[in-house]
Amino acid sequence: MSNTYTQIHIQCVFAVKYRDAVIDKQWQDRLHKYIIAIVNNNDHRLLAINSMPDHLHLFFGMRPAQSLADLMRMVKAESSEWINNEKLVRGKFRWQEGYGAFSYSKSQTDAVVKYVINQQEHHRKKTFLEEYKEFLQKFGIDYREEYIFKEME
Repeated sequence: MSNTYTQIHIQCVFAVKYRDAVIDKQWQDRLHKYIIAIVNNNDHRLLAINSMPDHLHLFFGMRPAQSLADLMRMVKAESSEWINNEKLVRGKFRWQEGYGAFSYSKSQTDAVVKYVINQQEHHRKKTFLEEYKEFLQKFGIDYREEYIFKEME
């Protein structure tokens, strides 16, 4: 798109279905590389990616030629298919429906990159749900408790 200039920085957070802790350190880097390729192939610019066993953080510079919803649908569908084709988990791998998406200014990017990279350290102090609710509150997002990422009941 000629004459279109943007600076859009988005952090997306999404969870494994039922928040199962199945993202294994043995193949976590391969998953990250696969998702990085999806983001880059759609002309966005990856800034940081990291995951815990039950969720993933993705921080990128977004190009306006594609909607966030379309990109996230693609990232989640294609990475799920890859995990299943590679038989990296028992049973069928799925991401939970939905995601959190949070926007940042250019001046915040270094801090967000550090935050994403240091996920393991952050989760020594707080759970994924505590972290996620903090994001929602910090960004002033109204949410309904019943739609927050849940464990299997």
